[in-house]
Amino acid sequence: MKKVLLLFIAVIAMSVTSQAQVKFGLKGGLNLTNISLSEPAGANLKNKAGFFVGPTVKFTVPIVGLSVDASALYDQRSSSIESNGTEATLKSQSLQIPINVRYGVGLGSIVNLFAFAGPQFGFNLGEKTKEILNSAANWTLRSSNISANVGIGATVLGHFQVTANYNFALGKTGEINVWNGATNTWNAITNGKSSAWQVSAAYFF
Repeated sequence: MKKVLLLFIAVIAMSVTSQAQVKFGLKGGLNLTNISLSEPAGANLKNKAGFFVGPTVKFTVPIVGLSVDASALYDQRSSSIESNGTEATLKSQSLQIPINVRYGVGLGSIVNLFAFAGPQFGFNLGEKTKEILNSAANWTLRSSNISANVGIGATVLGHFQVTANYNFALGKTGEINVWNGATNTWNAITNGKSSAWQVSAAYFF
């Protein structure tokens, strides 16, 4: 995954140096986390709200309507899990780097509407393992993960931007391990994928 990330960064760097119109900004928003399990594990999951914030950059390419954006976002997500009357919160803190290709249509000089899609690379910044359900289980996060975005947005007056998108996991985000008292071992019982509905606002200088 690191090689793919370095390739995307290299492409962006070359594009930025070859283009005159580059805008830097600040982006922030909310996400509604949806964790899905590969096995039911006798547990109920509930979505919770989180947030993300960080710098962003947008630049055009020599094709009408086409542009690319990239961000470095501090991202906090959480969901709750309930089993046998006990509830616990599954929380993650990470650095998320989305790289999106956008295609826009201008409505005069005031509003530009666009659709976008692209990969997102995540790196865990918080605790990797957390005890849950009265220490009967552990929620273990991967050090890194990859996801993808698809969404729509609008830019107003060339500076203010709003977007809505779905960020979906392309691989395992973490796993739940349950303590087996009979063998005194931790058993990995299910893999988890963390996806999210997101809305955001950004201002480009």
